[in-house]
Amino acid sequence: MGRVSVKENKSLYQTRREELGLSREKAGELLKSIPPERIEKIENQKSFPHPEEVLVMAEAYKMPNLCNYYCSNDCPIGKQYVPEIEMKDLSQIVLEMLASLNAMRSKQERLIEITVDGIVDGEEIKDFVHIQQELEKISITVETLQLWVEQMLVDGKINEEAYLTYKNSLKGN
Repeated sequence: MGRVSVKENKSLYQTRREELGLSREKAGELLKSIPPERIEKIENQKSFPHPEEVLVMAEAYKMPNLCNYYCSNDCPIGKQYVPEIEMKDLSQIVLEMLASLNAMRSKQERLIEITVDGIVDGEEIKDFVHIQQELEKISITVETLQLWVEQMLVDGKINEEAYLTYKNSLKGN
């Protein structure tokens, strides 16, 4: 293993490489398309990674959430539109999803009342914004679940072949 940096505020790219016990040279060999000099620039935030580089790192480092990290922290468009997803346990994800869905069930009638005329105005705005925030929670929870599944597939805790076979069989329905 190469030297481990003692610098504070390491990027997630560097932290993960070091967790795997890889020097930049070994990481360059593993990543193939990203030389050690480029890895150093990315890790030291002298240069932002390109999306295709992040995809390569996420796969080779077995860390799917690197893609979300890139989109929510490094990509100019993603920084505005993509929330950073925090990895959680399945039970926590499911409970958050159920809580949000229950909250929406009670607001369903109000959403219909607000949107029936195609205009959101006056007193409706306050309720509409609250409903919109609850829907955003659901969206983030769905993304968290997707990221959890991707990590379980990478870790071998979900049989990838069986998962993909079944998922692909549903596309025809």
